[in-house]
Amino acid sequence: MRDNLLVTLKIHIDGSAPPYEQVRAQISEQARARELPVGYRLPTVRGLAESLGLAANTVAKAYRALEADGVIETRGRNGTFVAAAGSAAEREAASAAQAYAERVRRLGLAEDAALAAARDALRAAYGS
Repeated sequence: MRDNLLVTLKIHIDGSAPPYEQVRAQISEQARARELPVGYRLPTVRGLAESLGLAANTVAKAYRALEADGVIETRGRNGTFVAAAGSAAEREAASAAQAYAERVRRLGLAEDAALAAARDALRAAYGS
């Protein structure tokens, strides 16, 4: 477990989206940016809900979505922690790549054309 004294969870709720989605998105972004390191212990559902002025069910919904995405993991009574980065994302990327490979094979594209299309899509997505 990491020393939470060195890191602070920062969540700001406004009217731009449902509160659970704002909690989910902000924790996910902070974990991805390593502002919340792997092993960081998150506040309890009730504790975070109270500090944000939200219902416990709202925070619980965000935590469930984050756990399903592989961003956090619950360790029973020990608490909820930022999960090791990459594992869920890498599995999802591998699955998407497999589906893409099967699709371009069915379309009859040559490997070099399929790779070029994937590179173009990644450049567009990443703005490079």
